[in-house]
Amino acid sequence: MMAAGMAAARGCQVTLIERNARLGKKLVITGKGRCNLTNNAEIEDMLLNVPTNHTFLYSAFYTFSNADVMSFFENLGVPLKVERGGRVFPVSDKASDILAALQKWLRASGVQIVCGRVKQISTDGDKVTGVFTYDGQKYVADSVIVATGGKSYPMTGSTGDGYRLVKTLGHTIISPKPALVPIETQDEWVKDLQGLSLKNVTVTLLDQNNKKAYSDFGEMLFTHFGVSGPLILSTSSHISSENIANYRIVIDLKPALTFEQLDARVQRDFDENSRKNFNNGLNMLLPQKIIPVVVQLSGISPYKPIHQITKGERQAFVHLLKNLTIQLKAFRPIDEAIVTKGGVHVAQVNPSTMASKIWQGLFFAGEILDVDAYTGGFNLQIAFSTGVLAGNNC
Repeated sequence: MMAAGMAAARGCQVTLIERNARLGKKLVITGKGRCNLTNNAEIEDMLLNVPTNHTFLYSAFYTFSNADVMSFFENLGVPLKVERGGRVFPVSDKASDILAALQKWLRASGVQIVCGRVKQISTDGDKVTGVFTYDGQKYVADSVIVATGGKSYPMTGSTGDGYRLVKTLGHTIISPKPALVPIETQDEWVKDLQGLSLKNVTVTLLDQNNKKAYSDFGEMLFTHFGVSGPLILSTSSHISSENIANYRIVIDLKPALTFEQLDARVQRDFDENSRKNFNNGLNMLLPQKIIPVVVQLSGISPYKPIHQITKGERQAFVHLLKNLTIQLKAFRPIDEAIVTKGGVHVAQVNPSTMASKIWQGLFFAGEILDVDAYTGGFNLQIAFSTGVLAGNNC
């Protein structure tokens, strides 16, 4: 949509071919339906949130920055707000407002929107000449922008069509893998916590050499298969899928307190509940659902009177709260991933224009490219910035 609108604003005659019955099917589910459309971090920090090929995006991010994205949508009549972590949302918390603004802008710019699925990109010599759709239509064009997304969320239409279309033209495709994806775990007790959301915790990822690969603070979720939520999705970008079973995550349930401070807090709680059994004396410290699990993992009998718990047992329990460790098993399937890692090899694309270095008139925008970012609005920023470059240069 961004590429089409920008090209039309320059006076180009633009046809947008949309595979779905309506535009923006994926856009309206982003940010849990609220649309985290960018982040208000400094540009250099924005780029640091792109773990794959971030240098490729320098020109795109500086040409159409996060500030430009915010101005663009506010000028289209959508007021915005900034939340924790610099995340930018519409004030209404409705992704549909962002989509409606884009659709209105496209209509005003004169973009022709056609529902159809592209079968092939046509060429002549070293130039693209248009596209053929599955219903037998041919659209003649001087330029073709491929903005088909990746392979994540296939129910929104991104089933990897773009990879097939450009691979036949000689473009190298870096094998698509899930990114920002929930993780299956080995520990059976994790399933007992299904549905529990933990806020204000720290998750640290340890690799096969027991070295810290990533750490962040925020929110996570336990599921029937393992773990998910914003913290876990970002963590997944730092894991090699080939040896994920060698990784583990360590959860600090009380990151605001040092070990000594938490020990003192637990000791106070124990003093106040000294006549209760261990499993009944933790209600002020932890969510109800996690208490049976940490009691079991502590090795202390749930029926042991609190006044009989030794200093060593108490401190081991505090260590557990600061280091709740989960062994990882596998990524969930790519159709559960938020974004796709992999795509068109960026060495074959001009980073200043998003033009193919192989075919004249062929351009790329968004997730079709081998770039992916963490959660926080960075992936939509990539979509908007690369879309603007493609639309301005086609």
